[in-house]
Amino acid sequence: MTNNLKRSILTHGTIILGFFIVTVIVYAPFFFESKQLAQHDILQGLGSNYQLKEYRAETGEEALWNNAMFSGMPAYLTSVQFPGDVLIYIYQIIKLGLPNPEGITLVCFICSYIMLLAFGVRPWVAFAGAIAFGLNGFNIISLTAGHNSKIAALAFAPLVLAGIHLAFTRKKYLGIGLTALGLALQIYMNHPQITYYLLITVLVYGAFQLYYFWKDNQTKSLLLTIAGLVLAATIAVGANSGKLWTVYEYSKYSIRGKSELKDDSKESSGLDKEYAFRYSNGILEPLFLFIPNIYGGSSSQELSTKSATAGALRQAGYNGQQLRDQLKAMPTYWGDQPLTAPYYAGALSFFLFILGIFVLDRRTKAWLIVVALIGIVLSWGSNFTLLNDLLFDHFPMYNKFRSVTFAICMTLLSINLMGFMAMERVLTGISDKNLRKKLLWSIGICGGTALLLVIAAGALSYRGSIDARLPEWLIDALRSDRESLLRSDALKALFFILAFSGLIWAYWKKSLKSGMVISGIILLLFVDIFSLSKRFLNKDSFESRPVKTYFKPTEADLYIESLAAPGERVLNLQNPFNEAKTSYHHESIGGYHGAKIRRYQDLISACIQVEISETINVLQSGSSRLPNTPVLNMLNARFFLAGSSKNAVIRNPGSLGNGWVVANLMEVASADEELTAVCSVNPAQTAVIDESKFSLPEMTPGATGTVQLLSRTPNEIKYTARTSGKSLAVFSEIYYPKGWKAYIDGSEVEILRVNYVLRALSLEKGDHEIRFVFEPRSYYAGNTLTILGELLVFILFIGGIWMERRKSTT
Repeated sequence: MTNNLKRSILTHGTIILGFFIVTVIVYAPFFFESKQLAQHDILQGLGSNYQLKEYRAETGEEALWNNAMFSGMPAYLTSVQFPGDVLIYIYQIIKLGLPNPEGITLVCFICSYIMLLAFGVRPWVAFAGAIAFGLNGFNIISLTAGHNSKIAALAFAPLVLAGIHLAFTRKKYLGIGLTALGLALQIYMNHPQITYYLLITVLVYGAFQLYYFWKDNQTKSLLLTIAGLVLAATIAVGANSGKLWTVYEYSKYSIRGKSELKDDSKESSGLDKEYAFRYSNGILEPLFLFIPNIYGGSSSQELSTKSATAGALRQAGYNGQQLRDQLKAMPTYWGDQPLTAPYYAGALSFFLFILGIFVLDRRTKAWLIVVALIGIVLSWGSNFTLLNDLLFDHFPMYNKFRSVTFAICMTLLSINLMGFMAMERVLTGISDKNLRKKLLWSIGICGGTALLLVIAAGALSYRGSIDARLPEWLIDALRSDRESLLRSDALKALFFILAFSGLIWAYWKKSLKSGMVISGIILLLFVDIFSLSKRFLNKDSFESRPVKTYFKPTEADLYIESLAAPGERVLNLQNPFNEAKTSYHHESIGGYHGAKIRRYQDLISACIQVEISETINVLQSGSSRLPNTPVLNMLNARFFLAGSSKNAVIRNPGSLGNGWVVANLMEVASADEELTAVCSVNPAQTAVIDESKFSLPEMTPGATGTVQLLSRTPNEIKYTARTSGKSLAVFSEIYYPKGWKAYIDGSEVEILRVNYVLRALSLEKGDHEIRFVFEPRSYYAGNTLTILGELLVFILFIGGIWMERRKSTT
């Protein structure tokens, strides 16, 4: 082992240890007090998939259908695992075995560090850049909310860029192998929206490389590199075949797919535009990258007991703990979004990005500036309809994603990479006197902007849409605090810029050595970025055993569990379609998920919400007689839950059970007619069928029958049935055409869809054994392709390392 290799191993090992130490500091309550970050969306996700995990633990079998929410849906987007999957172990190794979200932050550090090294940044500068990227506002705020898969996917994006850049520059084989591994892991994190933004970033980078290679007459080298990267990407996709195939198959039937309703103002092949653009940055809001409180910060944040708002609350009679409780969540944000938080890049990182515009060459910076601008423009959403409407209507896949503010992650990635390449350029250009002038220009732009905001902060209105809901005596005080927040952050930004510039100037004057300067800059960066992180990730964010506390069964839960039979569902009357506590304990009519089956969502909007409102009104009136709820009855909503006590459980006598035989069949010719009819018919007697999609079954007039549930698991359901003639049996199970098979007395039969969302079978006269089995080809064939793809990823990665080693020794 050479001395250089030993030195490299020591340096990189020390830096990895440094990342671990920073992770420990950031998540100190976890490491020192055994507390866990209480993440809302993670808790909801645990509620959604708890029964699936229990089934896996009890049987060793994978549950592919989730009975716990929305009356049943594929489990692909909740908790499905693929046998033979190896990427999960690679992920565990990279995050040093840490749980999430602590491990995700560590992965952010490591992957952004590798990216900066690949782009020619020295290790300790890359360490500083990695800390800045890992702790930026987008990452920390998202993790506190529980968006683990989003940030895990973003964490691996720098690894993909590192591989692609190496392939185009100095280490082609290693770059191709690293691209395959990085992209396989990035896709594995299962957040298509972040993968989509990464694809845009890569395409911009590739377009610029195409131009420069063509200009330099290196067409052959370009084609070989592109061929290698296409191979790497194909293998990476193959390593995720199971996930991608099942999710793609399901997406066509989810709310991300095309609507069948003609009554919609426009047939949609994706999300509703208003829904997708609901969270859109205002034109000036991306300035939060530099000044986090430019628009008041997050939708609600804590204010000091010395604030003007605290004074107003005291005058209104608030004191002690009551005052402190009120101050914990004040509506400081004064923009137009219903919910937001500042995705802070760091004042120093932003300043370095601006510096990079002046000090980096065009080939290095041009593509990054374009990516940064694209991220900002896309995040504007409905506030820049000239472009974003066009993209939403015509750009492939763009209308599948909501919360376009997430596009700002492209800008954050660009700021980080370009900023720390600029810092590297400044440190290596000690003899370049032109750099001093460029540094002064950057100080003038960023420092001048911060100073202007400090001086002119009082000229802004600080009027937000939320103010209309606040008492008059509070508004002026709150606006005063909004002004103070902006001025305080602007002063901090100015301080960090001047402190950084002072260190660089001392280095250029040879008053300080590079090691001291870099150490000082690392400290400044950490204090800068961590000051924002601690606003959202503090000791109050951690709890002892939050899962057990959150899902502790109530008296009502225990009462329902003592009564409920398999397949009997629970409707939580309190916000049923945005909570998963019910799904943790019971089979729920509602649930928490961003990709429900589209037809089920149609049913919620057209029928179920109306029936819920009627039920609540009746209960509030004091009546003990429930209203007619035909749709909830056919969904076997056996229990209505109105609170946590035993008395808050209302049994629904109209629930139709697991299956029944109908006497009549109503034929309709479209999805619109079917939905309209199912809201009003008596499902116990009549089934509604779309004759344009299904052949009408034969039914003997006056025939009767019964259906009895024998057993029910996520992947298989068994019944017995007895009929007096040819009949139609309806089952309170959600129809899904990809994977469910039905057998009557051992022979496979067609599953019909009736009542817009339910399954039905045509039965002959007599006694029958019925079996539904969920065997999606996308899962089983996809798993085989996944194993093959993962094997090829490792071959390509190890082969790339071997080829580079071979080149270096010849």
